[in-house]
Amino acid sequence: MKVYKTNEIKNIAIIGNAGSGKTTLAEAMLFESGLIKRRGTVDAKNTVSDYFPVEKEYGYSVFSTVFSYEWKDKMMNFIDCPGSDDFIGGVISSLNVTDAAVMVINAANGVEVGTINQFQYTDKLHKPVVIVINQLDNERADYDNTLSSLHEQYGNKVVPVQYPIGVGLSFDGIVDVLKQKLYKWTPDATTPEILDIPESEKERAEEYYRILLEAAAENDEGLMEKYFDQGTLTEEEMREGIQKGMIDRSLFPLFCTSGEKNRAVHRLMNFLCLVAPSPDQVPAPVNTDGEEVKPDASGPTSLFFFKTTVESHIGEVSYFKVMSGTVKEGDDLTNADRHSKERLAQIYTVAGQIRNKAEELQAGSIGAAVKLKDVRTHNTLNEKGVEQRFDFIRYPEPRYRRAIKPVNEAYAEKLNEALTRMKGEDPTWIVEISKELKQTIVSGQGEFHLRTLKWRLENNDKIDIVFSEPKIPYRETITKAARADYRHKKQSGGAGQFGEVHLIVEPYTEGMALQDVYRFNGQEFKIQNRDTQEIKLDWGGKLVFVNSIVGGAIDARFLPAILKGIMARMEQGPLTGSYARDVRVIVYDGKMHPVDSNEISFLLAGRNAFSTAFKNAGPKILEPVYDVTVSVPSDYMGDVMSDLQGRRALIMGMESEKGFEKIKAKVPLKEMGSYSTSLSSITGGRASFSMKFNNYELVPSDVQEKLLKEYEATQKEE
Repeated sequence: MKVYKTNEIKNIAIIGNAGSGKTTLAEAMLFESGLIKRRGTVDAKNTVSDYFPVEKEYGYSVFSTVFSYEWKDKMMNFIDCPGSDDFIGGVISSLNVTDAAVMVINAANGVEVGTINQFQYTDKLHKPVVIVINQLDNERADYDNTLSSLHEQYGNKVVPVQYPIGVGLSFDGIVDVLKQKLYKWTPDATTPEILDIPESEKERAEEYYRILLEAAAENDEGLMEKYFDQGTLTEEEMREGIQKGMIDRSLFPLFCTSGEKNRAVHRLMNFLCLVAPSPDQVPAPVNTDGEEVKPDASGPTSLFFFKTTVESHIGEVSYFKVMSGTVKEGDDLTNADRHSKERLAQIYTVAGQIRNKAEELQAGSIGAAVKLKDVRTHNTLNEKGVEQRFDFIRYPEPRYRRAIKPVNEAYAEKLNEALTRMKGEDPTWIVEISKELKQTIVSGQGEFHLRTLKWRLENNDKIDIVFSEPKIPYRETITKAARADYRHKKQSGGAGQFGEVHLIVEPYTEGMALQDVYRFNGQEFKIQNRDTQEIKLDWGGKLVFVNSIVGGAIDARFLPAILKGIMARMEQGPLTGSYARDVRVIVYDGKMHPVDSNEISFLLAGRNAFSTAFKNAGPKILEPVYDVTVSVPSDYMGDVMSDLQGRRALIMGMESEKGFEKIKAKVPLKEMGSYSTSLSSITGGRASFSMKFNNYELVPSDVQEKLLKEYEATQKEE
């Protein structure tokens, strides 16, 4: 394989809603390139992209797949991305390391929620986009309606380069307004006849050509001037203008294909080869020091690893982008994240499982290496003397949680090892061994996302697992002031134990002043603030500990023990065993014994006095509440709203957005357990949602009562 320079490289993500035909289109491209001799199909489970066992089992893309081929003296690197919202992590990773995107749209379904969501990421990352209306041979295909919905969403930035002659079962031709030609297919042919545009289509073709011409010209002053002078531009000049429009996202050129019948795919490949920007034509990425790193082949070598897979008989395959410099077979590099040395014995370009050896890859290239010693996803490898890291990929918050445990406890360690490895493959899987909940919690983007994890654990790692509804990380607090005394006394021969603590508790808010006097049952308690400790709790909120001991009632050396006892109860609240927060404790009196007092005595006295006071201080349970945003087609608005209200949602607002409704709500985490499944069922998979932690709020009285009874029952069982 020849060594390609940075300006000869094209890195393109293929994105689109599930079912748009991305994998089938990728297969047609690989066939046209000559890299494969026979096209596979999703149904036959023999495509280049969906090659993992879990993808074959479920019949949908789970992982993003890198495939590269040489085309007209260019190296074309594509990443075929999953379409389901559950696997959005693969889309985000891919868009971050590519320089353009092909948005594939199912001509039968038009613009879908997944289309909109993924398009938003191209906007956030400022990526050029080529739109492809695919499956024009589908009997339900509707080009005009799809184009109309695209214009509704993205305005006149969407400019057709092609339009079909006939759609559905009668689809047999495409008018290419840039080439000013008609591409015509006989029933079973993949290679078209290239004809002049017939008279019946000339008026429409000329109108589309004018629109494309003006869109191309307005992206460059020189081209605009020439257009005004001559009234036209050459095809090459139009391509130049289209490319500039793509780079600044003022133009989204639109193409037509049938991936399944391999129609117009060759033409699309030519356009991408000529017009899609190379890495040196788009804004340079930024390292962790905030410095732009230009893709300069003569610069210092830095590789960013964006993806890891584990394949049978090979082990780990690590995918990287050459951010700068040149990498060669046998190079010794340093891992900037793990401070380890790494030798790249061999480097490859890939197409799914097909690996082609590469001796050298220059800046902008996408490649792979196998059996690296200590490289993880998102690590950076540098040449000696270079200290540079990249950390630019940001994923959405997880939306689906499950507690996980092995059926056989003997496999617990093996399970933890497998989860660690799999998180390296997909960073959107979050694994937490919760000390608070006494559970291992796995979180992801949805039910399908975690279902694939379960399938892989059971089939690849041979670990039978059980998913269950995870416990909710409640918090306990108080709503009023209370006081309590507790004497710990124990005598069993020899030295005894004695400690007595008098304290006051009250709810604490940031900056709240300490009172001089507290009144309980007609009795006054005067407070002298001798010392205050503010403890920021790991689980949120604060504990404020005030020493108001006067006259040496309790020796200062016992105060840390009292605080330790209080912290022990804060870690296991009196109501439900959940963490407590936002409490101020004032120790104002007590007693000690000259012989029998010790640290354990005051630890127990402090803990029990705090527990009693807490229970008398209007204790309340807090629950985590999340900001939830649901994007839903207007037709399903009522059903989705009803479902949310049944989940104790507080609707914060609604807004219409071009055929879709966006509902914003605050919803308790307890009610979001299987929301992704429910939403998919209500809307036929046409809605999506995001969620992000907001705060802790008081649970309703009936919910609190239920939680207290449940906790009491567990304590009796124990």
